[in-house]
Amino acid sequence: MHAHGESSGGGAPAKDAPAGGHGHGHGGASSRPRPGEKKGFVEEMRFVAMKLHTREQAPKEGEAKPPPESKPMMQWEPTREKYLAYLVESKAMYEAMEEIVASKASPIYEAFLDTGLERTSPLAKDIEWFEKTYGLTAPVADGPGVEYGNFLKELAKTSPPEFICHFYNVYFAHSAGGRMIGRKVSEMILNGKELEFYKWEESRGGLEQSLADVKSKLNDAAEGWSREEKDRCLEETSKSFQMSGQLLRLIA
Repeated sequence: MHAHGESSGGGAPAKDAPAGGHGHGHGGASSRPRPGEKKGFVEEMRFVAMKLHTREQAPKEGEAKPPPESKPMMQWEPTREKYLAYLVESKAMYEAMEEIVASKASPIYEAFLDTGLERTSPLAKDIEWFEKTYGLTAPVADGPGVEYGNFLKELAKTSPPEFICHFYNVYFAHSAGGRMIGRKVSEMILNGKELEFYKWEESRGGLEQSLADVKSKLNDAAEGWSREEKDRCLEETSKSFQMSGQLLRLIA
């Protein structure tokens, strides 16, 4: 359920992998070129993510089997209550992302402050709109969004490359498959209204410019990583998919 124009997320980190440090490990198996490597590290992340899509999500590159509990989008039964819960949990997760980037827990994170991709403020507006328009009370966040946020806060302290995998997958997936899901669900239950969650500031060059800037910063950040650190980042992709998928299941 993760549809990505660019990518999505991870496995468990290698237990014996160093948590930080730079230096470039070469030799042995790690010197084999990775798919997409010549175009920069974002292309490597994209390649791994696309393979984890199902054929329904990515007809050309998807290879994953849909999890047994997932339903194709045509069979989703969203309600306004379920969607509001999804927005609340999403906000908790994005708040954690933004806190981490602002925390200076790693010097790498500073480049990702105020990219234009941030979603906390648009989500707050949508939640307020839902409450006013439909007379609903937003639930307290205590589900998969909070769980994902707490997971990220711990991960960000110990392994910047693995955190960056989630950062990339969350923001880039939302800009692609996330928008498609938003449109479909809105047609089903919101009379086609476009929520703020799916809009980006045109004053900053809009979504495309923000994505291009972040892509360039991600490639720059990965320049300082060893091959082992890059591989740990790539291995985290399925974990990112799994945790984002739990959030999306709130709607279905």
